[in-house]
Amino acid sequence: MPKNLPEQNPGATLIKEENILNWNEVLEKFRKNFGTDIYESWIKNINLKKEFNDYVVLSAPTRFVRDWIVSRYADKILDIIKPFKKSIERIEFLIEETDTKSIKKSFFSNNQQVTLIENSISNYNRFNSNNRFDNFIVGESNELAYTAARKICIQSSHYNPLFIYSDVGMGKTHLLNAIGLEVAQTKKAMFISAERFMYHFIRSIKSNEMVKFKDFFRTTNVFIIDDIQFASGKEAMQEEFFHTFDSLIEKGSQVVISANKPPSGLERIQDRIKSRMSGGLVIDIQPPDFSLRVKILKQKYEEIKIRFKENYYLNDDVFDFLAQEVTSSVRELVGALNRILAFSKIKTKSPNIYECKKILKDFINSNEKSINVESIQNLVASYFNLNIQEMLSARRSRSLARPRQIAMYLAKQHTTNSLPDIGRKFSGRDHTTVIHAVKKINELIEKDSEIRQNVMEIRKKLL
Repeated sequence: MPKNLPEQNPGATLIKEENILNWNEVLEKFRKNFGTDIYESWIKNINLKKEFNDYVVLSAPTRFVRDWIVSRYADKILDIIKPFKKSIERIEFLIEETDTKSIKKSFFSNNQQVTLIENSISNYNRFNSNNRFDNFIVGESNELAYTAARKICIQSSHYNPLFIYSDVGMGKTHLLNAIGLEVAQTKKAMFISAERFMYHFIRSIKSNEMVKFKDFFRTTNVFIIDDIQFASGKEAMQEEFFHTFDSLIEKGSQVVISANKPPSGLERIQDRIKSRMSGGLVIDIQPPDFSLRVKILKQKYEEIKIRFKENYYLNDDVFDFLAQEVTSSVRELVGALNRILAFSKIKTKSPNIYECKKILKDFINSNEKSINVESIQNLVASYFNLNIQEMLSARRSRSLARPRQIAMYLAKQHTTNSLPDIGRKFSGRDHTTVIHAVKKINELIEKDSEIRQNVMEIRKKLL
């Protein structure tokens, strides 16, 4: 906290009208050292009030601004001032009330109205400019979420709240980021994770700043909060979030929420909050299908080439292999692509499938040591409620042939057995039968949603 003010320090000697410090020069140094964002939000709000031999007195417009600057920037401010006057040993602050509306306005100045609270309330405009609507790859699994996200950018409060849920790495945060970038052109928007909301809630209680906390979060036009499941079991935070939510809805602000489960599936979340979140549009993002995974891989491939100005070499077989093998999330899919691109850059060629398997061995085959053809056969038979002998028999009815083909397909994908070896384990069938089965299931995954779902569920159990 600031030390005694100069009026309470009669031993100090006031400098005469010589004005040794040129405050405009000091301010320019502040801007250069702190950067434009911090300077515009905080530092430019302080002024030089009095100058003594060994210290200066600076003014801040509010107690909040003073405390924030003292706790984070005071040492650096002193270091910047000292070269202008070496005898200065400390700085002190007094509060000089000013137009609080102009202070609030400065928080959203410079045509950057999106606020993302990270480590402090001063860290604004942190949306990722790479996560936009125009580079969000749309497919059957995410089309509804994408359409709803675009809709609320055009007509705010059309779906209020908009609740998007999915497993990790499916594109929720990309969509939330895109919403913020879009609406920030015309509205005041705020984006924060539930974890950071909790952090600032606790901090405001400790610093007795709850009034400012409430005002800060309830004056936005579009409030976007990510990973609300983090609030699970945190009753005090849920209480504050509930009232913030209600206040925003009442004033017509748009609320966008993401989570890993639908509202009804969130554990240790108050029923009234679940009810409020269920009152708008609730949409899930499903894992991308094979064709969407290929599209994502190819676009990321082109983006990486342009961004890093590098020459990489990948053929369609590699994209198909990655899309077949990495199905858990888009994030892991891109991670696998990055590994393959590193190989391509070093070797200046596209890796073949055998090389891809070696490169990604620990990435996609971490569980395959316990997976063999027999375990796949048993799992598929159990999934379709079949007797294993029936599935391996020579009978060709579709109720048996399709599960048999799925088992062959998964054996090809998740074991190191050769095609002839897989065929022998299916009652001595020829390797051409395995090739046909793999090709057939690949085709069905593309056009038959039921088969695609069957394969995904069996693979999930397998892994």
